Amino acid sequence: MIAMRRCYAISIIGMEGKNMNHNKKKILKVTALFVFMFFLGWGAGSLQKQQMKKTVETVSVQNQADNWGLGFGAEGTQPTGNVTADELKKYNAWYVGDKSKNVIYLTFDCGYENGNTEPILDALKKHNAKATFFVVGHFLESAPDIVKRMEAEGHAVGNHTYHHPDMSSISDMTSFQKEMDDVASLYQTVTGKEMIKYYRPPQGKYSTKNLEMAKELGYHTFFWSLAYVDWNVDDQPTKEEAFDKLLTRIHPGAIVLLHSTSKTNGEILDELLTKWEEMGYTFGTLEELVASGSA
Repeated sequence: MIAMRRCYAISIIGMEGKNMNHNKKKILKVTALFVFMFFLGWGAGSLQKQQMKKTVETVSVQNQADNWGLGFGAEGTQPTGNVTADELKKYNAWYVGDKSKNVIYLTFDCGYENGNTEPILDALKKHNAKATFFVVGHFLESAPDIVKRMEAEGHAVGNHTYHHPDMSSISDMTSFQKEMDDVASLYQTVTGKEMIKYYRPPQGKYSTKNLEMAKELGYHTFFWSLAYVDWNVDDQPTKEEAFDKLLTRIHPGAIVLLHSTSKTNGEILDELLTKWEEMGYTFGTLEELVASGSA
């Protein structure tokens, strides 16, 4: 009887041991599953956070304001812009033409008239060179006869906005379009003709959003690959200083930016064009550049 009780007890203990081992295995499985689910959830959350961060960074880059800038290398070679020509092409924007062709594209920014635009037009006429003049609202209102002369002599007149604001700070289409439309409307009133859809950002300030909006409105945006400090009417460069920049940095496909308010530009343009011609350059138009599709 005692032997039977011992066997029964041993049997019970064995069964309890098996049950305990089974329970331990169940607990371990549940624990492992919990740990797996925890890390799976953490990983998914981490990936989601990273994706959100990338999205925010992308939006930030797209809306980030920038100033157009250039880096010059060897004499006679095209400079690099802070955006590549290929990247600008996505937005119908340009800063330089074909590096294999000795063609120069002349452009002038016109903020107001102070007596220097007509000498510039005289020099262009003498050399049979066509340019693009980017005008603001004030110029159209104060110098309509000069604008008419530009148009009559075969030059293009582009859009430099009505008020010349920092356009990179404008992110809504309504405000952006008004700056453009007011100039185009005034040009049509002055000349009786529709303004060509060429746009130059005031002060070279822009954002990707600006470029997108300009493209949506049908505009080509033009930066530049050669300019110099000619806009300060109270501190004009000498002829020698101007030539030092404009002759040594000229390059194939150059989009040249000059200001029509510059007394120096009015005085030297005839000689400057002659020197560029002697260097083997010819003068093209932005219309030809756009038609070529090259950059």
